[in-house]
Amino acid sequence: MYKRILVCLENSGTDAHIIEHVGPLARLCGASLLLIHVADGWAARNIRQLDLRESEEMREDREYLDRVAAGLVAGGVPAEALLATGDPATEISAAAERERCDLIAMATHGHRLIGDVIHGSVANGVRHKSMVPVLLVRAPGKAGP
Repeated sequence: MYKRILVCLENSGTDAHIIEHVGPLARLCGASLLLIHVADGWAARNIRQLDLRESEEMREDREYLDRVAAGLVAGGVPAEALLATGDPATEISAAAERERCDLIAMATHGHRLIGDVIHGSVANGVRHKSMVPVLLVRAPGKAGP
């Protein structure tokens, strides 16, 4: 069914929830995982335009992705890591197409109304930009109204 799954990570506690879902799915389907994190600090947002070097935050993000990928590989799931920069929804959608992924998996925070306006919704952006199916897993958190 799925051969290559793009897994969006944000280097936070919500990542464990999406990994818990896609690890078994990948095993079941014989799929490989491509872990992506879109760095969003000042240097990451301007790295191309200003020809900047990778920031400490970006190095930490890359190390994090590599650790998660290594853990999955050690558990028998083929996994690679990709650190991207720019607008998260755009970069995730482009990576899914470029890397020939047939599923995008993301954890969501479940913001509502004003929370989406303040925090934005990467999941919503990906849903609108990508033609690849999107699996959204709600991370546990505060109960909504």
